[in-house]
Parts: sequence; C-alpha cells; structure tokens
Amino acid sequence: MKTTRFEDVSLGDQLPALDIPVTVALITGGAIATRDYFPGHHDKDAAQSLGSPHVFMNILTTSALVERFVEQWSGPQGRFRDLRIRLGAPNYPGDCMQFQGEITALDASSRTVEVTLRGKNSMGNHVTGTVAVTLP
Repeated sequence: MKTTRFEDVSLGDQLPALDIPVTVALITGGAIATRDYFPGHHDKDAAQSLGSPHVFMNILTTSALVERFVEQWSGPQGRFRDLRIRLGAPNYPGDCMQFQGEITALDASSRTVEVTLRGKNSMGNHVTGTVAVTLP
C-alpha cells in the first residue's frame, strides 16, 4: 500500500470516494467488536420496539469506517492526530454510505493535513467531520 507524502498534497485535493455497503453483518459485527451490546445494534425486534425500522450502526463502527476511508488515502505511514465527527442520519442495512473528503488545511511545520469529510447515505449525511493526519 502506497503512503501519501506531505509534498504530494495541496489544499482542495479530493480523496478518492469510498462506497461502504451497509449490511446487518457490518452493523452487528461492529457493535460486538466494540463491546456495544445495546440491543438496537444487533436485535431487529428490539430496534423496532425503539421506533427504528432495523438495527442501526453505532458511533464506534462509524469512527472505524472514517479511519478506514482516510487511511486508504494516506497509507500505512500516515498518523492520526485528531478525529472530530458528528453523526446525522442513521445507517440501516440495505443502504450504502459514500465517503467523500477534501484537504482543507496544511501545516508544513508538523507535516499535518486536515481532511474534511462526510459519509452520506440515502437519507443524508450519516457522518461529517474533520481528521488531522501527519504524513511522512
């Protein structure tokens, strides 16, 4: 996997889009892996009793997918410095979340870039935020 270098990026550069199919396995597996046993993340009947049409993704899974999106662009030598995200529309099985991102700040002294991103599904933005990554 190629690592992006600080010299190779410019303000306004777009990260390659990433489509994530939202599945029951992704939602429940993410919840279990993060020890989030809230029934709305793995039990459809419990989620429906809460007024949800199906199980829904937890924030820890969303955070991991944000990191995946940025790391696929930065490569293995990129180092996460800050992650600030806000949840919006829920992610339900059968949908697709598309990540888009843009370089919105550069700090040459620390070799850090800021990526402003969003993960959007059919209902709107599931996640928006910024990630700071130090590049070699």
